[in-house]
Amino acid sequence: MDALGFAIFALAALAGGFVSGFSGFAMGLVVSGVWLHIITPIQTATLIAGYGLLTQGYGIYRLRHVLDLRKAWPLALGTVIGIPIGVEILVYLNPLYLRFGVGVLLMIYSIYGLARPVFAPMRIGTGADIAIGISNGMLGGLTELGGVISTISCQWRGWPKDLQRAVFQPVLFIAFVVISLSQAAAGSITRETLVLYALGVPFMVAGLWSGFKMFGTIQDETFRKAVLALLLLAGLSLVVSTLPFSADR
Repeated sequence: MDALGFAIFALAALAGGFVSGFSGFAMGLVVSGVWLHIITPIQTATLIAGYGLLTQGYGIYRLRHVLDLRKAWPLALGTVIGIPIGVEILVYLNPLYLRFGVGVLLMIYSIYGLARPVFAPMRIGTGADIAIGISNGMLGGLTELGGVISTISCQWRGWPKDLQRAVFQPVLFIAFVVISLSQAAAGSITRETLVLYALGVPFMVAGLWSGFKMFGTIQDETFRKAVLALLLLAGLSLVVSTLPFSADR
């Protein structure tokens, strides 16, 4: 990688860290659109998982004062169950149709949420949470967006922004652990990727720190809208990835 390529890589890491620090998720969504043009898809996926452990771990540490594992464990358990199911199902489905359908649903949900008042808080039991977690993991295995459903479910409950993140960030951390172990078993983690990871850490951390500083200044409603906007972006990215010009790249 030449100097220009590394500068682009580092700026994407900075932006991804900032978005993760601000919202608690969507780092992979930000960096993948850039990194896929300068490094291989395997390196991109490996780095996203590795940096995901860093960003989610940092978020958990910062929100430790409101951390409640009783609320997080059903979603985490379901996610661990759902990831391999999603990967297995992917073998039998057309990924283009799947990504397009999920993308459209995310866009509809996000636009509706942005256009209407706050959703009335919902009470969700442990069994339902495990089912939500399984769906969350399956979506991750199918589309690489493993935190979307858990994030949405935290919004449904009407929790304050700190508690939302204190629940869905441990779920994301567990998902990245599972993904990283799978990548290690598959031999995807190479020396070159580890060097690139180490070089990008300062930029990811700088973005993460600044994003968390901004998160501390916003109100719950602003956070709700920011999450919906990122979900809208995630849906749009899925739809765009199915278009002919994307498939030809």
